[in-house]
Amino acid sequence: MWRNTLAGAISGIVGTFALDFTTYADMAIRGRSSSNAPSQLVKIVSEKAGLPTSSSANGHKQEIQNRENGVGSLLGYVNGIGMGMLYGLLRSQTESVSTPLAGIVVGLAAMAASDVPLISLGISNPKTWGLSGWLSDLIPHLIYGFVTVSAYETLFNNQDK
Repeated sequence: MWRNTLAGAISGIVGTFALDFTTYADMAIRGRSSSNAPSQLVKIVSEKAGLPTSSSANGHKQEIQNRENGVGSLLGYVNGIGMGMLYGLLRSQTESVSTPLAGIVVGLAAMAASDVPLISLGISNPKTWGLSGWLSDLIPHLIYGFVTVSAYETLFNNQDK
């Protein structure tokens, strides 16, 4: 079980790199800005929980925004690594599922894990995304899923040799 979880965590790291690379390439090619949704999520959740995002009550606005951006980005890594670990734990139970189908499921699960909190808190509304917005979210997450699953299968299969 620990071996599967560790292989899943490593695979999630590789998948997260692929998602970030795809996202940054899209930003460079199309000249679009990064999303501020993760930092808005951090701001809203920390306010609701009564947790300050600044190291002091009189923190500078830029310092607070930087902290929110940093924590928002870290949440993406938590999602990516966590999904990889979950895949590692579940894969032995679902060996009959093909690698491509598993990649799609893992990618869509990661997309849901990042989008559902944003939607439920009113930070984002999928009805306003348009085709470009949907593709900007869907494609990197599917790449994440395929890379995570492929990395896991490679790691796991090499451990048995």
